[in-house]
Amino acid sequence: MIDGGPVIDFHGHVGRWDTVGMVDDPATMLRAMDRVGIDRSCVFDIFHPDGTRGNDRTAAFVALNPERFVGFAYVSPLMADRVVPELERAVDDLGFRAVKLYPPYTPYPLNDPIWDPVYEFANDRGLAVLSHTDTSEQSQPGLLAQAAHRFPKARFVAGHSGNIEPARGQAIAAAQRCPNFYLETCSTYRSPGVIEELVREAGADRVLFGSDTPLMDPRAQIGKIITADLTDEEKRMVLGGNAIRLLGL
Repeated sequence: MIDGGPVIDFHGHVGRWDTVGMVDDPATMLRAMDRVGIDRSCVFDIFHPDGTRGNDRTAAFVALNPERFVGFAYVSPLMADRVVPELERAVDDLGFRAVKLYPPYTPYPLNDPIWDPVYEFANDRGLAVLSHTDTSEQSQPGLLAQAAHRFPKARFVAGHSGNIEPARGQAIAAAQRCPNFYLETCSTYRSPGVIEELVREAGADRVLFGSDTPLMDPRAQIGKIITADLTDEEKRMVLGGNAIRLLGL
């Protein structure tokens, strides 16, 4: 492990997904975090389009270990009239630090105007918006980059950094163009040299460690950061320094 700073996991889930074996047991998650040296995990529930049920579950999960977990607010344009009131409740009342979006659960691409109330809220509050990104029509990083350009006071984080090419190239290009665009590292695929590529092309100050726990094993996800051909200072920024800055921790 790299000495000198906390490790913040920017991508974790609350809720069950039984078909893929995902169970959000806090004791198991904490044991995994301790084994690999993760100090705090950012968590969210993406399984309820009203936002309220999932955010309440996230708040209850965080309340069990508030020194270890950080809540993100989830909303969906499938219930558009609830988006802003739920964001206000999640941030102002529940104390959540950022916003999570999951476009695959909607028919709307990330540049559709139906997402604008979310982006406007984040822009007004200076919040980070973590969105799932991949090669699909709804979730391409280039679409999220259009929002980053239009809402410069929000910070946009491409979850998975597009995961594979050509979406990963879109994510890198967006980070090069937009100073408020960030790349997050968790991925279903492990291509050698990807972490080095993200840091080299976007800058170490624009890359955030994420594990996708408990959906994915945090050992592999943090291992590719620790073993990457980066300086210790670059690793410190990716593993936690950048998250602390974005979230005001």
